[in-house]
Amino acid sequence: MTATHRIAAGSLVTAVCAASLAGCATGTDDGPRREGQGAQEANAAAPAPRSAVRLIGDGSTAYTGAQPHLPRAERLKPGQKPPQFVVFSWDGAGEDSQRLFSHFRKVAKANNATMTYFLSGVYLLPDEKRDLYRPPQHSPGRSDIGFNDREGIAATVKQLRLAWLEGNEIGTHFNGHFCGSGGGVGEWSVEEWKDEINQAKRFVKTWRTNAGLKEADPLPFDYDKELIGARTPCLEGQKNFMRAAREMGFRYDTSGVNDQVWPEKKQGLWDLSMQLVPFPGHTFEQLTMDYNFMVNQSGTTTQGDPAKYDFWGDQMRDGLLQGFQRAYDGNRAPLIIGNHFESWNGGTYMRAVEEVIERVCTKAEVRCVSFRQLADWLDAQNPDTLRKLRTLKVGQAPKQGWAAFLSDRPAPAPKGVPGAPAAKP
Repeated sequence: MTATHRIAAGSLVTAVCAASLAGCATGTDDGPRREGQGAQEANAAAPAPRSAVRLIGDGSTAYTGAQPHLPRAERLKPGQKPPQFVVFSWDGAGEDSQRLFSHFRKVAKANNATMTYFLSGVYLLPDEKRDLYRPPQHSPGRSDIGFNDREGIAATVKQLRLAWLEGNEIGTHFNGHFCGSGGGVGEWSVEEWKDEINQAKRFVKTWRTNAGLKEADPLPFDYDKELIGARTPCLEGQKNFMRAAREMGFRYDTSGVNDQVWPEKKQGLWDLSMQLVPFPGHTFEQLTMDYNFMVNQSGTTTQGDPAKYDFWGDQMRDGLLQGFQRAYDGNRAPLIIGNHFESWNGGTYMRAVEEVIERVCTKAEVRCVSFRQLADWLDAQNPDTLRKLRTLKVGQAPKQGWAAFLSDRPAPAPKGVPGAPAAKP
């Protein structure tokens, strides 16, 4: 991954909503509602009234009741084919002059999708308060992705607020995004990871004070309860992070590399790592992340040959679609995709991701969900069902069909063996 997703100072952003929480949730920034949504669902989307809001700490966050649009996870019935889950997630989520956060919120709503936004804590810390960040193995105020300004914080908080009210998840991408040797996250101890996590939480819980936005509306959730998962910078430091995360009540990690098979728990956390999918035109497979496609196309140059932009975007789109299709027609393993709000190679990867969302999230039996929703669904399943699903290889559908494969009845004995039905004359 990269450390270039900095929030631009002085970016052109929409000021934070100064009206009530309900006004923020129902204003024009919400975009059009999906077809078929009635008044009852629209009312459910609105946050609790002011009288029901209980501020936490300095008022940066608040208790507002259960999250809207978070469906109840249901256990598969015997013989029922699993839905095809797809998770779109964003590292270092923040709103800057490109307005990609707000754009993809609207894309998600238009295509019946929810997503996970991994917030970098320093995106809610103004540059003049940078010394409040004490990164492990680095001097105070150090960050490889910089800090933010007052306007950028207000814009990011607005998007976080609206995203959560629409049923999306707010995870963490931690803070300073340190990679490699010399104090990178891969060298951090369990205790240093705990310190980094606590600082990421603290910046979310104190943004109003730190940014001098004390009249702004709070984020409508308790971040200590909302935060249940993460992706580490550069996919480094996973082992010690997972130990720290388990002890701090996290439920999943998505910092590794998997094949397209059904998830299992590791160290007490659901391993929901990104996956390898076909890379059109190549014999090797490719990780489901925009940065990795870019590196295998233009190297570490973020703006390569413009004549190849369309081809590179199509290559990523088609690789993700091929990965989706082999799961959809095969083992139905969840497809895990990671991205950044970046305009690398002319924004071609953003275009590719949007086209994938539009093509897959509206298909029958597909659920485009957040990691929280996927973890909830996995927790709701019969452990024996999940064990059966994990026996299916990449792209492998059950030979006897889903009804027989996930039946709660024992499989019939083959003919000609003890206990098999007698052969008819």
